[in-house]
Amino acid sequence: MIGKARSWLYVPAHRPELLAKAMAGPADAVVYDLEDAIAAPDKAAARANAVAAAAQTWPKPLWIRINPPQTPWGQSDVAELAGRGVAGFRVPKCDDPDAVARIADRLAAPLHLLVESALGVENAFGLAACHPLVASVSLGEADLLADLRVRDNTALEWARQRVVTANRAAGLPSPPHAVWTDVADLHGLVTDSATARDRGFFGRSVVHPKQIEPVNAVFTPSHTEVDDARQLLNSLHGKDSAAWLDEQGRFVDPAVVARSRWVLDLAEHFETEGTTS
Repeated sequence: MIGKARSWLYVPAHRPELLAKAMAGPADAVVYDLEDAIAAPDKAAARANAVAAAAQTWPKPLWIRINPPQTPWGQSDVAELAGRGVAGFRVPKCDDPDAVARIADRLAAPLHLLVESALGVENAFGLAACHPLVASVSLGEADLLADLRVRDNTALEWARQRVVTANRAAGLPSPPHAVWTDVADLHGLVTDSATARDRGFFGRSVVHPKQIEPVNAVFTPSHTEVDDARQLLNSLHGKDSAAWLDEQGRFVDPAVVARSRWVLDLAEHFETEGTTS
């Protein structure tokens, strides 16, 4: 799922009426949120809604973002949601690989880890490689900005590349990018998403339905990309283990071939899902 989902829509779990709407919409995956969107008095009801949702069948993957496992709320989330059969869990405030491994054993489902502190960034590869159920490591950028005491989002570029490298070094797919918080600024969303895509991210979290289609468009291979990839692969003739110049004078080697196969794999996936743009 991670590495193929372009948009991950957060839905606050204290509003169960929104879940069916989200599942019927264009997001590739839905994240039922027990953490940031839920005030303390609503935590128990949100958790009960998540348990109920986990027992249902949905048309697209349902992930649940639990509260930080080191908190009482998070401990209750783990105790009540373990083994429920959802697509996976998002785990916030991750910085200790050993603690994550224990949570993975208990939840017994794929984990998408959110790194939101300087220590978490330093431990990014250890987190990505700490357990077979770790599916991805991404940044929680708002909390990370606060922990680093920086005001300029561009200060996070090094951390972003660190988690991209950590994921790939651990054999994981390209990670989803963090939320774009200015819901009204769709131009900024598209620009930032394209930059993230070009720097090794795939897909991103969204907090409003109107962000979904722009994000899906950015992370869907263009017709030009697909045509170029197909033309290159059609010209291989057994040469995919060496380097050569193609008919257009472009240098081609196994790495270029691998990327072309990845582009066509994505395009085929989205065509199968009926989501080609």
